[in-house]
This record gives sequence, C-alpha cells and structure tokens, in this order.
Amino acid sequence: MPQPVSNEIREKIIIHKQNKAKETDIAKWLIISPSTVTRVWALFKKTGNYLPKIRTQGRKPLVDNETMGKIVSKIEETSDVTLFELIEEFDLPFSESALCRRLIKLGYSFKKRQLFQHNKNAQMFNKNANNS
Repeated sequence: MPQPVSNEIREKIIIHKQNKAKETDIAKWLIISPSTVTRVWALFKKTGNYLPKIRTQGRKPLVDNETMGKIVSKIEETSDVTLFELIEEFDLPFSESALCRRLIKLGYSFKKRQLFQHNKNAQMFNKNANNS
C-alpha cells in the first residue's frame, strides 16, 4: 500500500480547491494523480480535516490492556509464576506460547533453565563413564 500524501501537499490541495481550481490542474501543479486530489478533497468535505485517516488494520488482541496489566502485576508480585498458571488464573483464550510472545513484546524475558546445585556423585559418575 502506498504511503499517504504529505500534509503539506494535502493543505495545498485544500487551498487550491477552495479557490475553485480544477482537480486536473491541481494534480499537474503538485505532480500527483487527479484521484488523490479527489480523495483528499472528499475527506476534507466529510471530516473538515485534511489529515490522513488512522489505519485500523491488523488483528485485534484477544485480551484487553486491563487484563494484560493484571497479568503484569501478577508477574511482578510472584516472579516464579508459570505461563500455565497465568492462563488458568486469568482464563486466557490462547496458548502458553502466545502469552510468552505477548510478554516478550512487553519487555519480559524468561530463563532457559533453572539454577540448581548439581549432584557431585552424578558428575563423578559421568567422569568415570567417559574414562571407561
């Protein structure tokens, strides 16, 4: 999809149209297509504003910002909470991986493995197994 026309050009279109200039002449002066002039003028007549419309495309989130705020505060309170526990507690309509992606976008990170003390006997056993 092409980028919207700059606000400066939009303003010039409106000024020329208010001075009764033809759309084809405006398009030639500003080196744009006549359909762009028509669209900008129609938008101005409809809304009274020449700024481009706000894009509302894309998939809408399944959970609103209020619920995500509650989830974040729960994570702040108990840092060892699991994704599964969060999904169960807040009755979320998506998977653990979807929640993980959403939290990563919010700036949270996850440890890949737990920290624990290794069993010294198991390490010795592995060393002995490698020597044989």
